[in-house]
Amino acid sequence: MVAVPPGRVTLSDRRTQASWSVEVAPFQMSAFPVTQSWYAQVTGQRPSSAQGDRLPVEGVSWWDAVRFCNALSRREGATPAYRLHADSEAPEWDASADGYRLPTEAEWEHACRAGTTGPRYGQLDEIAWYQGNSGGRIHPVGDKRPNAWGLYDMLGNAWDWCWDVYDAEVYGTYRVLRGGGWADEHWSCRASVRRRSHPTFRIDDVGFRVARSTPPPRP
Repeated sequence: MVAVPPGRVTLSDRRTQASWSVEVAPFQMSAFPVTQSWYAQVTGQRPSSAQGDRLPVEGVSWWDAVRFCNALSRREGATPAYRLHADSEAPEWDASADGYRLPTEAEWEHACRAGTTGPRYGQLDEIAWYQGNSGGRIHPVGDKRPNAWGLYDMLGNAWDWCWDVYDAEVYGTYRVLRGGGWADEHWSCRASVRRRSHPTFRIDDVGFRVARSTPPPRP
């Protein structure tokens, strides 16, 4: 896990032409997307289309990612961040829990940018697998250059599920996807790009990474 410092990030949406600023508290984020090996260790499952221990897990829904976070928390003796209810369309997030969770999209973009202000934190071919260099397949994590905070594959390779609802009034329970994937054109692999999908959706270029809240300092 990488310590991400606090900061302010401005999010934007091309569809609505809206932009808004968010204060981001310090938190931790996994240096790599969750790999197939890690996912299998925690869940006993290997749902991905392409097989390889160091490949990002894909073919996982938003709900799969939420359940992984809770399972990982229990495995490590932490308090699960999510309360799951069978009759609810969404879990409750216990913000006081010390367990693993999905990043918010503000956290994700703040972590992706790592203090930069341009569309990317480096030259695209050096930092990301995308349509122009992926050879039509997903690649092992960590083979491209990380950003300044030590986070790998923030752009390209596999989209990341985020916690947030995209636009409840228009898209209901659809959740935010960030980062772009191995099959995407270069314009999708930018720090600001937002996409969305239904929380049950599974496809071969969508995965996730985990975050963890930083506990407040002791008095």
